[in-house]
Amino acid sequence: MEIQIRQGVEADLERVFELVKELAEYERASDQVENTIESMREEAFGPKPIFGFLVAEDQGIIIGIVVYYYRYSTWKGKRLYLEDIIITENYRWQGIGQQLFEATIKLALTENCNGLTWLVLNWNTPAINFYTKYGANFDDEWIVGSLTRVQLEEFVSHKA
Repeated sequence: MEIQIRQGVEADLERVFELVKELAEYERASDQVENTIESMREEAFGPKPIFGFLVAEDQGIIIGIVVYYYRYSTWKGKRLYLEDIIITENYRWQGIGQQLFEATIKLALTENCNGLTWLVLNWNTPAINFYTKYGANFDDEWIVGSLTRVQLEEFVSHKA
């Protein structure tokens, strides 16, 4: 097996979306996938791209991805946010995630980022152990907050 890591291109999106759905299934949340290939195409390759991705290939077949975007911290400056590392099930535990993560580290440095940030589910012990090997910091002070699109729309409609 000879894994190649490269920047993702538009033609990869169908397979990328399959991997996104595979991750959602693994995280017991397949009913929460609202994204579409069409949205991903616009948001990665349209006039105002907001995310990018790396792919891992084995003999031309995409077997893993990293999805990332840039974020800004008023204290830290430009940072790379790692949204997901996804390896298709048959290729897990073969060092491909490590290759993708290390490629992401290099990308962050190449893009002059002051750090790399990500979230990991508190029950995902294999992922936590993986990141720990890199000396990762896990924050127990911050609580992640979010609002769904429905909540945003409800707020605006009540204010109108």
